[in-house]
Amino acid sequence: MKNCSEVTEFILLGIPHMEGLETILFVLFLPFYACTLLGNMSILVTVLSSNRLHTPMYFFLGNLSVFDMSFSSVTCPKMLLYLMGLSPLISYKDCVSQLFFFHFLGSIECFLYTVMAYDRFTAICHPLRYVVIMNPRVCVALAVGTWLLGCVHSSILTLLTFTLPYCGPNEVAHFFCDIPVLLPLACADTSLAQRVSFTNVGLLSLVCFLLILVSYTRITISILQIPSTEGRRRAFSTCSAHLIAILCAYGPIITVYLQPTPNPMLGTVVQILMNLVGPMLNPLIYTLRNKEGKTALKKVLYRKNHVPEI
Repeated sequence: MKNCSEVTEFILLGIPHMEGLETILFVLFLPFYACTLLGNMSILVTVLSSNRLHTPMYFFLGNLSVFDMSFSSVTCPKMLLYLMGLSPLISYKDCVSQLFFFHFLGSIECFLYTVMAYDRFTAICHPLRYVVIMNPRVCVALAVGTWLLGCVHSSILTLLTFTLPYCGPNEVAHFFCDIPVLLPLACADTSLAQRVSFTNVGLLSLVCFLLILVSYTRITISILQIPSTEGRRRAFSTCSAHLIAILCAYGPIITVYLQPTPNPMLGTVVQILMNLVGPMLNPLIYTLRNKEGKTALKKVLYRKNHVPEI
């Protein structure tokens, strides 16, 4: 990427107003990151190991687990090293990579939730045709499509941000490289980059959210028409986990990127929740609320680690 910038590295100033609390924050955040990796790896191994879970829903859940581990790993290791007292410097190239992968994986989350909503819509509203519609080829095509769209989305944002010259201040008022904190450091007019990034993120979130809303409106109508109480309960239980995860994902996006006048402290807190807490909660949401997933996980633990079944 050609850039006439004189800046070769940035200084990550970390979490604002937390000076002197680095050790406490490190002790607090490290278990969250470890649980994120352990929980999502457990789901991925369970899905791959259990033949009963070789279904479209668990195929996409496995993709989501890979995303959650990768998404947290884009920002958390550098933040933890900084909290340990190591250098807060990040090279220009690493900053570019961090921003690209943050938005690449973040947009994949939106696309995956939309695809998972379509999967639930097909399973509940068209159960007799579900196996035909969501065949393995379609599932792979949808998964690959989410990754390709995420790459296009992130490439646009990264190019807009780093084709600007950075020739003066290099102190990033955040714990990782992101668009809202990098654009004020540019030595040129950033209005185009601001408008396009706001429109790009906003349009992406809005389209995905509307598609999810339409899917779940149809799902709710179909569930209410199920004659048995047990059938309605099982359908709502499966979909409620997905809805909780969607709320956890879209709340931070709206708070950080779609505010007319962003609040830096609020944005930092929300970003920490999005990077640490959200990816950690997804395994709990999808396994603890799903009997089939819990049963398969227990079997895998029993078979591989000789943990007695409860």
